[in-house]
Amino acid sequence: MASLLKALRGRQSDAEWRACGLLVACALAFSLMTVCVKHLGGRLPVAEIVLVRSVISLAITLAMLQQAQISPWGHQRPLLILRGALGTGALLLFFEALARLPLAAATLIQYTYPTLTALTAWLLLGEPLRKRIGLAVLLGWLGVTLVVQPEWMGETVRNLPLLAVLVGLGGALLTALAYVSVRRLSVREHPLVIVFYFPFISVPVTLPLLWGQGVWPTLTEWFWLIGVGLFTQLGQVWLTEGLAVLPAARATSINYVQVAFATLWGVLWFAEPITGTVVIGAGCVLAATLISLSARQPRSLQEGSSGKG
Repeated sequence: MASLLKALRGRQSDAEWRACGLLVACALAFSLMTVCVKHLGGRLPVAEIVLVRSVISLAITLAMLQQAQISPWGHQRPLLILRGALGTGALLLFFEALARLPLAAATLIQYTYPTLTALTAWLLLGEPLRKRIGLAVLLGWLGVTLVVQPEWMGETVRNLPLLAVLVGLGGALLTALAYVSVRRLSVREHPLVIVFYFPFISVPVTLPLLWGQGVWPTLTEWFWLIGVGLFTQLGQVWLTEGLAVLPAARATSINYVQVAFATLWGVLWFAEPITGTVVIGAGCVLAATLISLSARQPRSLQEGSSGKG
């Protein structure tokens, strides 16, 4: 294991290697968040889960900011508000796609976001499109396809509702733009300030959606809701810190490992069957992650990251 880690690290700086570890930990946290959501069983409205998740994240972030004696409002407020709006919109569109499309279709469409992130980071931030990261993105998407095993990829693909597909693609695009905005904000803003604006915007947006539809959670549901909030908070903090160092395309390609984690939890906790196709798909996802972990970013980006204040 030590030799593998040494080979993966290569000549990467301490900051790069730490960022890679944070992004893998972020994927782990987000995968555990989905486990908590699945344990909720669908009785609670989606907007209620998002609202409780946001309130918990907001409370924790405010406490951390106060302890660190950092103002939550930041220096680039319009862009910070935009980051919160993009994240909230991405979340709501993804859940809407889940309601309108087969799970496999919604999952695959959502996982176009690493490709969209690479393109938008190139267009908006001038980050280079590297062949190695492009290979990782394609390999990761292939792995996701094999893991979810979409039955709709045959003749029934033409039966997918166009509007629902566009909603899903909209969610993936907003996810990509949210990642790019975090990357841009990290030049001047503290990670906790960036994290703060996501729930700060999502709470007032989701609250009206619950009007007349709220359901009081049971004690068990409160346990899982708190888990959703805690794992979300960990994932957001680690994601933001990772994006402060690594290019957006490389960071999002590392996130493919979340699919491998989710497959493992499905087998361990939900007795989901594991097939040869799933194993191959998970292997592709892990290979994509290893490629991204071992990629060394250009010197210009290293200097830009190290010079952030």
